[in-house]
Amino acid sequence: MRPRPWRDHLPPGSSIDTPDLTARGSLPTAWAGVWGAHADRPLLYDAGAGPDARWVSAARFEEQTRRAAARFAELGLEAGDRVVWSMGSSLAAAVVNIGALRAGLVVVPANRLYTERELGHIVADVRPAAAVVDDPPRARWIEDASASAVPVLGPDLQVLRGVVPVDAARAAAVDAAPGDAPALIAYTSGTTGAPKGAVLTHANVLANSESVSLTWRWQPEDRLVHALPIFHGHGLCVALYTSLLVGASVVLLPSFDVDGVLDASDAHGATLFFGVPTMYHRIAASGRARELSRLRLAVSGSAPLAAELHGALERDAGTRVLERYGMTETLMTLSNPYDGERRAGTVGFPFPGVDAWIGEEPPPDAAVAREPAGTGVDAGTDAGTDAAEILVRGPTVFAGYWERPAASAERFAGSGWLRTGDMGSVDADGYVAIRGRRTDMVISGGYNVYPAEVEDALLAHPAVREVAVTGTPSDEWGEVVTAWVVADGPAPPAGDLLAFAAARLAPYKRPRQVHFVDALPRNAMGKVVRGALG
Repeated sequence: MRPRPWRDHLPPGSSIDTPDLTARGSLPTAWAGVWGAHADRPLLYDAGAGPDARWVSAARFEEQTRRAAARFAELGLEAGDRVVWSMGSSLAAAVVNIGALRAGLVVVPANRLYTERELGHIVADVRPAAAVVDDPPRARWIEDASASAVPVLGPDLQVLRGVVPVDAARAAAVDAAPGDAPALIAYTSGTTGAPKGAVLTHANVLANSESVSLTWRWQPEDRLVHALPIFHGHGLCVALYTSLLVGASVVLLPSFDVDGVLDASDAHGATLFFGVPTMYHRIAASGRARELSRLRLAVSGSAPLAAELHGALERDAGTRVLERYGMTETLMTLSNPYDGERRAGTVGFPFPGVDAWIGEEPPPDAAVAREPAGTGVDAGTDAGTDAAEILVRGPTVFAGYWERPAASAERFAGSGWLRTGDMGSVDADGYVAIRGRRTDMVISGGYNVYPAEVEDALLAHPAVREVAVTGTPSDEWGEVVTAWVVADGPAPPAGDLLAFAAARLAPYKRPRQVHFVDALPRNAMGKVVRGALG
């Protein structure tokens, strides 16, 4: 099944072809042009700086990142060298990241919450030429994990550990990286095996920001309240990089809390907020949800947004949250439309330049030829009833896994199509709904059960705040459907939930076990870690 075509996202009267998304060569080249044209425009506000917080202009940020690029050159780093970057959300973190990209270095983002073992795996695997951290204990971890003497730098790019010869006369070639050069090596969450480094080129990240800005009508006048982890693709490639590309401004918060986001939105006249479902759930429960109505656009991603929560925010706050879908290997892939229905329980259709297909094998090229706007569902398909794997291709799809040719080959299905590992279905209007991960699928009595469908049914119960569905091994059934429930108040009898599900689901999809828990285990981006249940 084919979703609605990506041209349906374009503003009226606009025209674009896929090559246009990479025409500017690289983000550093495009950024430099934007900063030069709008030198006095406020760009970044570091709310974590407290009383010292000030707006940094485009000209000032250009100067700071150029100096960072020069500092990397002084320390002997060359284009193509890899730099582990493990910092919290701050102006200093943005300067280091952008400065490294301008110098042609390959940035390797690392979560500040990683344990010594997790960080050590990345360092040993990627073999960086340097690392930048804002927490001294991690400097020692990196040094211990490295097979060679890796210099570890602080936020000011001064050396914390290691001995580095400095050549102040050595100049940096700024903004010279070609589109096919690696820009980021972003490590996956490691849901199967050890985390792998996804290599994203300069063309990948540029195409992503060009496509997102077009789809969501991003303008220089926009102001984003940024409370996402800056190391993650959502917070880095979507929120920060795209803001810089269009010349918009960013209020950078050190972390998320409801009051901090809404107060900053009011104080700075924000127009945009991007979050994950957990954030929206907390906003909805805060009594301040109506303040979201001040924003032009509120976006949710990184995990499915419950249809019930989507409806509650529209009803109580007057906000139609725009849900989208992406992954480390593809960046932004599908989005509900900016103009038109933002359909609860779906992630819309492909971003400009992206082809998507719902099926076990890629289609013939003729089946996904460019066509005028209109429904993308093939005539004769039983749209919306069957789930299959989501396959995508386009200029945002990664180059492969770092030094893992076999793993890379497994992900590609031919003709540039990437197997996402996510299951989806297409409704009659061409909107895609995510039905869970292929690896999360429960097989009970020979039937495939997609956790997201069962979760959606249970979330309609008023006593259910959150739920995750897994499979429990069974000699009789292979697996039985098991629900892990966070109650909204006192836990109801498990039998009530089972009866509620029985009225909404086919017999083979119904939970046979219910466990009440205080909280669901989640990773840094709010995704439920199903492997930790049971």
